[in-house]
Amino acid sequence: MSILQEFKTFAMRGNVVDMAVGVVIGTAFGKIVSSLVADVIMPPIGLLIGGIDFSDIAVTLKEATADTAAVTMNVGIFLQTILDFLIIAFAVFMALKGINRLKRKEEAAPAAPPAPPKQEVLLEEIRDLLKQSSQRQ
Repeated sequence: MSILQEFKTFAMRGNVVDMAVGVVIGTAFGKIVSSLVADVIMPPIGLLIGGIDFSDIAVTLKEATADTAAVTMNVGIFLQTILDFLIIAFAVFMALKGINRLKRKEEAAPAAPPAPPKQEVLLEEIRDLLKQSSQRQ
């Protein structure tokens, strides 16, 4: 088998295609969650904490000179990223919790009992007929 044929077999497997679809959907979902955090959740939090912007917090390791820019350790951006992650993780957790609750309600609904096998139904009919005939005699 040539390398091209092996690659085609690999690329067209169901798992690879499913994974590709998952990556595309995940990317789109990531944009939705980022917008949720940046545009819906963070403004009220910023209002509550007095509009503090962590991204301005930095430690200067080396001052700027005429030839080079300052070397800074951007601690605030890191803190903001951690805060964003925690908010996103909590939002996803709450969404999954709601989805799981809906799934549990569907699973909790009892299924109709399966119909008895045909043999059992016939045996019950024979039993009932025998009872009737014995009661007549």
